[in-house]
Amino acid sequence: MHLEHVAIWTKDLEKMREFYEKYFNVKSSELYYNQRTQFQSYFLSFETGSRLELTTKKFLSDRAADSLGYAHIAISVGTKNDVDSFAEKLVEDGYPLLNGPRTTGDGYYEAVIQDPEGNLIELTTD
Repeated sequence: MHLEHVAIWTKDLEKMREFYEKYFNVKSSELYYNQRTQFQSYFLSFETGSRLELTTKKFLSDRAADSLGYAHIAISVGTKNDVDSFAEKLVEDGYPLLNGPRTTGDGYYEAVIQDPEGNLIELTTD
C-alpha cells in the first residue's frame, strides 16, 4: 500500500495550481469538470510520483467552505478486487461506506469510507 494522493478543497483552483507549479515543480493534469455536480479538479504530480488533488465546486456546502483544505486521503490498496475486499471488511467492522465501490468520472475505481473520527479515506487501485 501507499498514499496515492491528498485532496485539498480550494476556492481559487487556478491560483492554487499556479502556486504549486511555480514553487514545487509539479506537472498538472488537464482540468477535470463534472457538469452535473459542478465539481472541478486538477491532479498535480511531483517528480517522486506522489500527487496532490486540488478540488472545488461552484457551490461549496457551508461545511466545505468552512473547512477549506484537506478533503480526503487516498490509499492505494491494489486491484479493484482489493478495493472491494477492503470496503467490505471495513463495513463489516462498523465503519461507514459513503460511496462506491465505483468507477468515477475521472477514471478512478474507489470506495470512500470514514475513519473513527469521520475523516474521509478513499480506497483506490494502483
